[in-house]
Amino acid sequence: MSSNMSAGEAHGKAEAKAENAVGAVKDTANQAADKAAEATDTNQGQAQARKEEASGILQQTGEQVASMAQGAYEGVKNTLGVGENQKK
Repeated sequence: MSSNMSAGEAHGKAEAKAENAVGAVKDTANQAADKAAEATDTNQGQAQARKEEASGILQQTGEQVASMAQGAYEGVKNTLGVGENQKK
């Protein structure tokens, strides 16, 4: 191979290298976009699971508060003598 490359050959090789570089950059960008989409899906799934867990905890807490309120109500009724358990 001659060390004197024609301008056309040099241009062709440079163009091919540029196209390869652009292709590599596109591939890398696509891979990054895919990973970002996967991370988003994972985060959305985790957020949904946490939302459901929090909802369950709030429901359980609400039931406990209602039960405590009912117990307090029954205690007041019994203290005032209007409860069903009072002897007549």
